[in-house]
Amino acid sequence: MGFLDILSQMMVLFAIVVIGFIGCKLKLLDADFNRKLSSLVVNITAPCLILSSVMSGDRLPERELLLPLVVIAFATYAFLIMAGWFVSRLFRLPVQERGIFHFMLSFGNVGFIGFPVVAAIFGHEAIFYASVLIIPSNLLIFVLGTKMVTGGRDASRWNWRMFFSPFMVATYISMLIVILEIDVSPKFGNIFVLTGGMTVPSALLIIGSSLAMMPVRNMLGTFKLYLMCLFRLLIMPVVVLAVCRLAGVDAYIAGINAVLAGMPVASFGTMFCLKYGVDERRMTQGTFLSTFLSMFSIPLLSMWL
Repeated sequence: MGFLDILSQMMVLFAIVVIGFIGCKLKLLDADFNRKLSSLVVNITAPCLILSSVMSGDRLPERELLLPLVVIAFATYAFLIMAGWFVSRLFRLPVQERGIFHFMLSFGNVGFIGFPVVAAIFGHEAIFYASVLIIPSNLLIFVLGTKMVTGGRDASRWNWRMFFSPFMVATYISMLIVILEIDVSPKFGNIFVLTGGMTVPSALLIIGSSLAMMPVRNMLGTFKLYLMCLFRLLIMPVVVLAVCRLAGVDAYIAGINAVLAGMPVASFGTMFCLKYGVDERRMTQGTFLSTFLSMFSIPLLSMWL
């Protein structure tokens, strides 16, 4: 897809965000609705979307790519976390903000925004590859992410149950289907296709509604926040793409990985700030700015794919 094609796809996705924003302003959506719909997406529709990626195509993804995918995923997040640590110190931030910026640079909104964008650019079958590539994010964000936000205090401890969340279980089942080359009946697969199809519009509506509840002053940021967005949305994903190509990674996989690396700031960041009593202003500003700017950065990033 060319630049204009991807830009038009991003505008469609962003239009749903705007609908969520307007819906909240009209009191059709609220915090309680967002919480319940988020729970539905995380626990039911997103897992179904992952399963549908190996149940709706004419052919299964290549099982030989599974191990390389896992290696690429963990290597990518090792780079993002180390680069985030370095850049956050390069900005010469106050100690209390350093961890916030480290989080914003390390963890992107790979679930709520990543899946819709990957599907729009690479096709529905790319959801399976994306679900494997974001395994490290799902595992590390609740441990390292909380440590970054809180400065190491009151952070979550490693919990083996993280390996068995609905999202992770759906990923394991999808991988098993690919490894064993199981041919799923189309009629059975359509259950997951239809249910999983709710994920994209639901996630985008939640984002729009959540943004509508932010104070106007939290929608503007400092110069350093715009620099953070530049690194988060363009510089770091371009480096990821370049390294993948130098390492001989399949171009299709490298493209998906780079796009996921260029997602806006993870929405969990604001939730962590509220949970642990950390000032959420910088995190909400970074989340809003990166989400808005990603509508333009992702088409730009696609020019290197």
